[in-house]
Amino acid sequence: MSPMRDGLGVNAVIQARSSSTRLPGKVLRPLAGRSVLGWVVRAAASAPGVDQVVVATSDAADDDAVAEEASRCGALVARGPLDDVVARFGVALAQYPADAVIRLTADCPLVDPALIGRLAAVWRAEPSLDYVSTTLVRTLPRGFDAELVRAGVLAEQVESASGPDREHVTSAIYRQPSPYSCTGVVVSPPAEDLRVTLDTAEDWELISAVVAELGDRPGEWRSVVSLLRSRPDLVALNAHVEQKKVGQ
Repeated sequence: MSPMRDGLGVNAVIQARSSSTRLPGKVLRPLAGRSVLGWVVRAAASAPGVDQVVVATSDAADDDAVAEEASRCGALVARGPLDDVVARFGVALAQYPADAVIRLTADCPLVDPALIGRLAAVWRAEPSLDYVSTTLVRTLPRGFDAELVRAGVLAEQVESASGPDREHVTSAIYRQPSPYSCTGVVVSPPAEDLRVTLDTAEDWELISAVVAELGDRPGEWRSVVSLLRSRPDLVALNAHVEQKKVGQ
């Protein structure tokens, strides 16, 4: 993590909870010697331009273990409502102020520090931007998702978001982008057909196989895509898994 500079502080906030309808306890699963959450904390901490790494978990007793693991991995911890994720981000912003927040999820252990850093660099070059993400136009595999939100806009969402938008934090921004200044990071060759996020047992099988091949090091999207393009047998493991949509 780098020191604050020019008054433009950027924190990475990782949302994490132990409850999961499809794969309970997934963020605490051991993966090559560290927890899945530990992988995401390491990626965020090594991303250029990130000042502080915060894990935003719930204040439910079930998530005491998540908070303890986050601290053990060197992250700061913020705790808030289990079912009101945007409120949790509000708590994280209040406890650890920043000018922008990069939202990450704890079920993406292969997230690439270089991509996280690119969001910070794009925003610092143009701090009037409200939203910068790797998903505005998706060209990366699902599992390399990262979104930067200007602090003032995040605070607005805490106050005004309703329904499913309170769970998905940024969905009211990218669904109705006209009030906001939004931009996206895209890559080539595109690989949005691939999936390396952790929601199901099949996802776990694929991610475990990828880590067995690439080793215990922060994710690098080109290496992951190259491996999967050469191994259709791995891609087939979770090709049928559907991502939950906003509102589900």
